[in-house]
Amino acid sequence: MGSLGLVILFIIATIIGYKVISDVPSLLHTPLMSGMNALSGVTLLGAVVATALAVATTSQIMGFIAIVLATINIVGGFLVTDRMLKMFKAK
Repeated sequence: MGSLGLVILFIIATIIGYKVISDVPSLLHTPLMSGMNALSGVTLLGAVVATALAVATTSQIMGFIAIVLATINIVGGFLVTDRMLKMFKAK
């Protein structure tokens, strides 16, 4: 698959992902997001492996950016989950 095919695949995945997420009721959004932290961990692992195997400097920089963004996603997800769980604790 060429570069154009990958860009088209990315655009299609973005549109479908946006459509799926926008249809999730707000009541279910936070519990589903906390469950997605496991998938974000897999994304982080994939970014680390891809960066470790990268030869070109550009690929290494892109891998580093992917690692940083995946880490931010995981930490943010856990912070939101923690905040949500604190709402349900007895005072």
